[in-house]
Amino acid sequence: MGGGTRGSPGGSPGGSASRSPGGTSGGSPGGADLVVRDLSVGYGPVRALRQVSLEVPEAAVVTVLGGNGAGKSTLLRAISRTLSFQGGATTGGTVTLGGRRIDGLAPDRVVAAGVSQVPEGRRVFARMTVADNLRAGALGASGGRVERAAALRRVHELFPVLAERAQQRAGLLSGGEQQMLAVARALMAAPKVLLLDEPSLGLAPLMAARIADTVREINAQGTSVLLVEQNAALALRLATRAYVLEVGEVTLSGPSAELAASDEVRRRYLGVVDEDAAADVPGLTPSMPRLTRWES
Repeated sequence: MGGGTRGSPGGSPGGSASRSPGGTSGGSPGGADLVVRDLSVGYGPVRALRQVSLEVPEAAVVTVLGGNGAGKSTLLRAISRTLSFQGGATTGGTVTLGGRRIDGLAPDRVVAAGVSQVPEGRRVFARMTVADNLRAGALGASGGRVERAAALRRVHELFPVLAERAQQRAGLLSGGEQQMLAVARALMAAPKVLLLDEPSLGLAPLMAARIADTVREINAQGTSVLLVEQNAALALRLATRAYVLEVGEVTLSGPSAELAASDEVRRRYLGVVDEDAAADVPGLTPSMPRLTRWES
């Protein structure tokens, strides 16, 4: 009933929802497609990711769903090359951006190539001012003074409160404002792809909705987004395509509307019925299964 039909391993990410390792098409040479193919990661003897493949097409929003410990944050760290900070290492597979491999680059070179990450828990520099946090986000980015000024104008337009509080210490901002600052700091590098790790975690519903609206606006401006989000209903509203991670492996992938209608996804990753969320997912009709909300 609904989406989530099983398919053959290695199925195309552009097709219907399927049981697969998330095979990819390889991306557009010279474009901004982010392609992960057969990525494996370990923390010492522990295998955290097993041959994970996915694709984030240029100017798209793609989400990764899964329970705690599924490997979602590890996936983002592997792409941004920050695994070593947590004692992890890539043991196989490739990551390309616009056809160029970035899996062998240092973290600052990944940023320069066009990929920026907003980590879970915000992690702003609490003792530094808002303005200095934003300056830090531009370190290592390609481009000069003109590009940095343009990036600053962009984040101030997206988050006017950050312009108002430029000289305030980041640690004195509210949780929602710190999340805005974390996103703005990543945008200062003018990324082609933004990696978002649990942006609504710990936020009040109204602030989470504001962050979601900002993600839509960022994407409308041409930035691709790979979103890890514990609020599955919110994630499926934002994304056009979704992947499900279970114990380090992609077990299901497909268009967000089809996964939202999947009995398997609703049973495993969504909990309490949320009719409004179901109505908001593009492609769902009243005759299709109701989307439910995953509560952490």
